Amino acid sequence: MSKLAVITPSYAQDAELFALLHRSVLEHTSEDTIHHVFVPPGDKELFAPYQGPRCHVWVRSELLPRRYLRVPGTDVYVNSRRPWPPLRGWVMQQTVKIAAAGLIDADAMLIVDSDAVLVRPTDATSFTRDGRLCLYRLEEGVTASMERHVLWHHVARELLGLPPPPPPPLPDYVTALTFWDPQIVRAMQRRITEVTGRDWLDAFNAQLHVSEFILYGVFVDEVLKAAPPVNTSICHLSYNHEPWDEATAVAFADRLGADAVGMMISAKSNTPMESRLAAIRRCAQVVESG
Repeated sequence: MSKLAVITPSYAQDAELFALLHRSVLEHTSEDTIHHVFVPPGDKELFAPYQGPRCHVWVRSELLPRRYLRVPGTDVYVNSRRPWPPLRGWVMQQTVKIAAAGLIDADAMLIVDSDAVLVRPTDATSFTRDGRLCLYRLEEGVTASMERHVLWHHVARELLGLPPPPPPPLPDYVTALTFWDPQIVRAMQRRITEVTGRDWLDAFNAQLHVSEFILYGVFVDEVLKAAPPVNTSICHLSYNHEPWDEATAVAFADRLGADAVGMMISAKSNTPMESRLAAIRRCAQVVESG
């Protein structure tokens, strides 16, 4: 069994960013770590060059039962048993992360978005304390103004058979880079099936608004009551939606924390590649000087 598997949903628009991420995975993880990338059917050829001993390229629909039928010419699927709502790309990206736990043989899964990179050596111990895998939980991170996040909490608790959440603030579990325990994910799948009376995948995919990260976090905290160690410093994050010039990107990289193994500049910022590369180089300098 490999100690660590890296899981990344991606698609053509993020292919250039994925190349940077995959390069960093090769550089900063052990030789037995495999990077699993899940892409739409039409993008497989674009990602095919990465296929090899350290990378497995999956078509996302490979994780779906045959009852899910693709709408021709799109990345939208319908469940032939219950065709509404259709399964769109945003929820599909979340589905593959959860479904991967049942297919991939690993002790821990590193869930990482295409617009992040690793900047330090990374393995499961990076996110483990006293033999226990940490949870990303930002206390009181979800405020009343974050309506989508509040909705995600409600949906997660409904899927898990829990009462509605208290009024905000609520914990935020959403991040660009975190570790999941596959055994916990499989237990979460079973819980959803028991609560809803449906295959977990069908119950999850039937949601118009859902967050895989909040689902996992609420399951750990409210169902398992595991009281895990918490780590919110593993990735140096920016969700800024404005493009950064090189100076701004480098200044951000200068603030890389001592415990961060990753850095993320949101793809939605449309930051130029030159600025992104300058930030990655600066991270390497920060790590070296530390």
